[in-house]
Amino acid sequence: MLESTLDLPVEARAVLEEEATLLERVRAALDRAQERAADRAQERAARAFGRAPRELRSVAALRELRDEAAAASADDLPAVLLEMSVRQRLIEQEPREALPDPLCPYLAHLRVDEGQGAKDYLLGHATFLDPSADVRILDWRVAPVAQIFYRYREGDEYEEAFPGRVAEGVVKARRIVVVERGALTRIVGDGLVLTRRGDGRWTLAERAALAMQPGGAGTAARPGSLGVGAGAPDHAKAADVTALLDADQYAAVCAPPERPLLVLGSAGSGKTTVALHRLARIAALDPARCPLSAMNVVVPEEGLARLSRRLLSPLGAGEAQVKTLDAWSSATAREVFGKPIALCDDPPALVSSLKRHPALYSALRERFARLAPANTTLPRLRRRLADVFTDRGFLEGVVAASGGDLPRSAVEETVRHTLLQIAEPLDRQLASITVASMKRALDGRAIAEGTPDELAGTLDVDDLPILLFLRAARRGLDGAGWSHLVLDEAEDFSLFELFVLGKLLGETRSVTLAGDEAQQTTSSFAGWDAARAALGVGDAATCRLAVSYRCPRPVAELARRLLGELAPEAPARAARDGAPVGLFRFPSEAQAHLFLAGALRDLVGREPRASVAVIARDAGAARELHALIADLPEARLVLEGAFSFEPGIDVTDVDSAKGLEFDYVVVPDATAAAYPMNHEARRRLHVAVTRTSHQLWLISGAAWSPLLGGVGAS
Repeated sequence: MLESTLDLPVEARAVLEEEATLLERVRAALDRAQERAADRAQERAARAFGRAPRELRSVAALRELRDEAAAASADDLPAVLLEMSVRQRLIEQEPREALPDPLCPYLAHLRVDEGQGAKDYLLGHATFLDPSADVRILDWRVAPVAQIFYRYREGDEYEEAFPGRVAEGVVKARRIVVVERGALTRIVGDGLVLTRRGDGRWTLAERAALAMQPGGAGTAARPGSLGVGAGAPDHAKAADVTALLDADQYAAVCAPPERPLLVLGSAGSGKTTVALHRLARIAALDPARCPLSAMNVVVPEEGLARLSRRLLSPLGAGEAQVKTLDAWSSATAREVFGKPIALCDDPPALVSSLKRHPALYSALRERFARLAPANTTLPRLRRRLADVFTDRGFLEGVVAASGGDLPRSAVEETVRHTLLQIAEPLDRQLASITVASMKRALDGRAIAEGTPDELAGTLDVDDLPILLFLRAARRGLDGAGWSHLVLDEAEDFSLFELFVLGKLLGETRSVTLAGDEAQQTTSSFAGWDAARAALGVGDAATCRLAVSYRCPRPVAELARRLLGELAPEAPARAARDGAPVGLFRFPSEAQAHLFLAGALRDLVGREPRASVAVIARDAGAARELHALIADLPEARLVLEGAFSFEPGIDVTDVDSAKGLEFDYVVVPDATAAAYPMNHEARRRLHVAVTRTSHQLWLISGAAWSPLLGGVGAS
């Protein structure tokens, strides 16, 4: 150890020696605890058999029994074998104390002084106390003292309410300690970073090396503000984005209103800007023929809907209707069928994938090619759709035609889900019971609530476009027709949705589709030719935006590598250089979380006007991450698109963040488990990393995602 630290300053060397000594002390304490635990186990086993402990101190006792079994008579052998079996099971199943893993006994080191001398606490996965050795390892998930580590820095005074007392003191040391395979490999303190190289020598870096590069606040688009955003060129920091459209963007905005237009471009190329500016221009050119009240914007997610509403307002187009796909399909179904429809809020993911897949669109077109218009009432269509989704042979054909997108398990999952939905609702079965209290559970809820019976009588939101498609294909849809339609993130629209939307267009077929096939996050995309055909605008002109303004070059290059074989032949040009991508791997998720929580606190303290997104793989992971920083007033858990677009930290998931941008983006789970080697993971990780306009961080608390292809090999 001494030779490997000769190049370090005295202060850094002292920290390293201190942590190394502490680790050795912990190891020795754990060794003694393991010996005591083994002795206690042997004594308990000995008492169970009425034998002396010395007879059970090793495998010698079992060997003795094996020898006895080899020489035993046929009459004695069963009894000997039974004793061997019972003894082995007792020893193996004996409850053992949950000791920390000696190869990685703790994650972090906190030293505090509450006026009675410094005291060291180690945060780990299991609690272990050895007062004689001055070792205190606490489970970081439940130990109250862990909140001091999260909320304070070295030198800070703290006051925290603990069970039974109020703790006041000063933080003397606060370090993340990385121990891999029993060896100390990294120490991340509030003022330094020590890293052990492959040759065993230690290097020192300033703590700023593990901080986000400053200067990012305000680089991302913020509705209602001036500055860079929504695909504007880099020099747009102090100007209205409308005045800074590049030549390709402006040409797309000025396309003739009656000409359908498909706008393609990579993340940050300005697709949303072009689509919304084109809508505003069409409304301004001919407000009589194209009133804003007859213009509609439809997007997949609520976050993008909120952003679009805010961006339309300064363009003088705030009256245009902006809806999510789910809101549009629900409202349209109520209007067309003339009655409310009970919906299932959370259908199984496999079922949704099947119902949105192009293979189902083709199969249903063939199956219902001769459907009589009289059979397109809601009750009749529901029955026919139930027949389809309980027909295993038909569904197996859809799965086979999906080209591997849908697994065979989708068939049984769809059948099971549909059978629950077509069952008679419990309230009808209990209609003869007139006492209302008898039809409620003890907790006051309806009997069916929270059970599979709750699905009875419902439809999935993904069923609505299918029902509307069957109705529109045979009878058409009533309505005056929209004067202009914008479909943003159109790669996530199903062919059913596109077909129905096409039937709502006016005679001029004035429509703008904006999308990027590399960013599809569902199984619904069938290609742009199929999308245009379903919408009824097969002759739509195509505009390709070749420059990506949002992401700095390091992020743009990483994003292309992530796509691999899915990347377009001609890469988008990054408009500017920028901060390097931060790559940080830790042996455990807990250490990664500790590091991330500290880095976020530092960032919002330094740049309070910055917009920061922590984009987790799904909503569950986002909830866990938000809990780490929930005490920060700047931290918000944002699910289902409920963004405020204010400065601060939005902890969210990939689906909610799609179509948006932030100054800083952190992907906290860039692991093999979250993003395996498949096309869906490629696209989802690509969406996550391309939300940033200033700097991206990738963090892993396990093995890196294989999609990073050596980028995150550190």
